[in-house]
Amino acid sequence: MRLGVLYSGGKDSTLAAVLLERFYDVTLLTAHFGITDDWKHARATARATDFPFERLQLDPGVAEEAVDRIREDGFPRNGIQLVHQHALERAAEEGYDAVADGTRRDDRVPTVSRAQAQSLEDRHGIDYIAPLSGFGRTAVDRIVEDTFDVTVGPSEEITRADYEAELRALLVEADGEAAIDECFPDHEQTHVTDLR
Repeated sequence: MRLGVLYSGGKDSTLAAVLLERFYDVTLLTAHFGITDDWKHARATARATDFPFERLQLDPGVAEEAVDRIREDGFPRNGIQLVHQHALERAAEEGYDAVADGTRRDDRVPTVSRAQAQSLEDRHGIDYIAPLSGFGRTAVDRIVEDTFDVTVGPSEEITRADYEAELRALLVEADGEAAIDECFPDHEQTHVTDLR
């Protein structure tokens, strides 16, 4: 069965792909708006981990709406959640038998509720799988430490291909660098560079 994993090149989505490859023909899907070429970072990780890779073009109007929400809220949660739901819908339209992501049990954003998962499955005739939904961050970090070579650092310094990178770029383009400090809290990101 064919499965598309929403993929940023980070530790969570990489671990999700590795866990699922025993049961599915996994393709890594990096969703992007075409605002930046950050998707290339995920492609490099896909090559290093020997997974097929595809780009998943998202609707630029959703990026604009997400940035508007981020501005209104003063934090990124609802904007990123909107993009993730859109990315899942797009992935479900691509003809896979199943779609997956790297959401963990303790993630604040993005999240997928049981009702959202069932709706996605019913409307598209696919399976939605969140293989890390029973794992907390500490458990994931322990597994990742023994499995991948990972670069970790502040969000603005780590090369990656997640939604946040493009939303940040769009926000800076519209409102300047100061908007990032106003809307995005400091946090760390990861980028997998290889399997161990």
